[in-house]
Amino acid sequence: MNRIGVLYHPKVTESHPLATEIEAWLAQRQIATWQASSYDDERLAQMVGGSDLLVVLGGDGSLLRAASFSSKCDIPIFGINLGRVGFLSEAQPDNWPEKLARVLSGEFWTENRLMLSARIRRNGRILHTFSVLNDVVVGRGRQARVVRFQLHVDGDLVTNYTADALIVATPTGSTAYSMASGGPLLPPQLPNFVVVPVAPHLTFDRAIIFHEQAEIAITVHMDHRAYLTPDGTDGILLEDEDVVLVTKAEESCKFARVESSGYFYRRLMGRLGYSR
Repeated sequence: MNRIGVLYHPKVTESHPLATEIEAWLAQRQIATWQASSYDDERLAQMVGGSDLLVVLGGDGSLLRAASFSSKCDIPIFGINLGRVGFLSEAQPDNWPEKLARVLSGEFWTENRLMLSARIRRNGRILHTFSVLNDVVVGRGRQARVVRFQLHVDGDLVTNYTADALIVATPTGSTAYSMASGGPLLPPQLPNFVVVPVAPHLTFDRAIIFHEQAEIAITVHMDHRAYLTPDGTDGILLEDEDVVLVTKAEESCKFARVESSGYFYRRLMGRLGYSR
């Protein structure tokens, strides 16, 4: 590897000093580096291209932000966990040199994770397009009032929902809001995604798993505010009769892994407090 980006979280105290330490460590190995805040979208858009790896310091939110840039350039991510959960990270602050050294020597495998493309269609026109690694949430705003949804798949009506929200989650996102709402856990190797209703009221209340080529259309019906929230970022205000279109994205997100492929289950059980 010749060029590596190091991304730090601007609101985590230990993140920037650790990023500087990693840059010095890489410089000793004659590897060119650049550094940026994971929230500096302008700099990331300029610098990510041409890199061989992104080292991302922070929690899963930081890795989700990095994914939106790395996936466009087909660059793997190596995460160092400074957050609370760390499902996506590969290393901790106390073991990153050992694991990163293995990546530099080629002793790693690349994990490809499915991403989703979400678009808002209003009056026949596409207004916004997003690529997400975790999930798309379509739901109510501050008002405690339900939203009515129609779910179409490949052009056919599947069901109607009355609920606080609908979550469309990838296998990566199945361990997040989707799991908290009663959805199934999907291992990252699966090429599927899942639709999960949040607090459904007198309506269909089960999650539905779809294959990777499914084309989902969610039509929103409400007389108050509703939003589309991609990967936990700021929501986009929706209008009555807007349609949210969700399909598999062309790009995928790549992670550099040095643990065995069964790491997902070990880590999941550990985070949930069920490890032995």
